[in-house]
Amino acid sequence: MTFQWTAVAAFLYGEIGVILVLCLPFISPLRWQKIFMIPLWSKMAVFWNKMFLTIIVLLIVLFLDAVREVRKYSAVHVNERAANVNTNAFDHIQMKLFRSQRNLYLSGFSLFLWLVLRRTVTLLTQLAKGMASHAALETQVNDATEAAKKYMAENERLPGLANNEVIAVKKQSEGLKREYDNLMKEYERLQVGGSGLLYEHDVLKLYQPHSAS
Repeated sequence: MTFQWTAVAAFLYGEIGVILVLCLPFISPLRWQKIFMIPLWSKMAVFWNKMFLTIIVLLIVLFLDAVREVRKYSAVHVNERAANVNTNAFDHIQMKLFRSQRNLYLSGFSLFLWLVLRRTVTLLTQLAKGMASHAALETQVNDATEAAKKYMAENERLPGLANNEVIAVKKQSEGLKREYDNLMKEYERLQVGGSGLLYEHDVLKLYQPHSAS
């Protein structure tokens, strides 16, 4: 296997490993989001789109080259088999065809998994943002529910307070009424007593001159 196809095979195995790690159920999208926010990844994110497109172009070129090799050796394989050439030449063509098919599968699956990997990372990021928004909304809903319960309790308590205030006002008004009645009685009593004193004073004034004469 040449260097370029060895690199493609290693890249394919790396893609499989990364996708398997991303699919682990005990690592939540929020944790992946924290990992993606590490400064190292943030710096790499600047070059991520360029690197993605570059690798896509390289894999497409290698895939098309593998397709060309497969077509070439498939045609030679048919021609050599029809011509009934010697066994060594036929085996050599078979080996070339096998290698070209292997390279085709390597480049094709690498290209496919590269697209899957990009989409998986995007979905994990979106899911993490959605989960964070959901958690924030849930917190707001809980706060609003607690506030609503508090206000409902206040509303239920207000009629009781109003009744207590009404009763207190009634008692106060009754007390004031009794006090007013007592004052009126005292006033009438004083008024009657004052009239008697005035009458006695007038009689004494009338009586004193007659006594002097």
